[in-house]
Amino acid sequence: QPPQYSQMPPQPYYPPQYNTPPAGYVQKSRIAAGLLAIMFGVFGVHNYYLGFNTRGTIQLIVSLAGGLLTCGVATVAVLIWAFIEGVMILSAQPSRMYDGNGVILRD
Repeated sequence: QPPQYSQMPPQPYYPPQYNTPPAGYVQKSRIAAGLLAIMFGVFGVHNYYLGFNTRGTIQLIVSLAGGLLTCGVATVAVLIWAFIEGVMILSAQPSRMYDGNGVILRD
């Protein structure tokens, strides 16, 4: 019987996280991101600011197009989603302490 060769399952890719920013990189503000999420989060502005463009686009499309199709229910859902993200950013949750490039946020 021939030997059984098995392939290792693929490991998920996580971008590196930097506790000190690379040279010349301008750190994003945690307070600015949190306030953007609370005030304009329904449009995904905070995610664009942090570099999470896909997530920001999803929030924008669901808020506008989904809001029209569901008579505003989708917009309210995105509003709640953005408010929770803003509180998590401002409360310094470890999972929300890095921007889209993996650089830690400044206070």
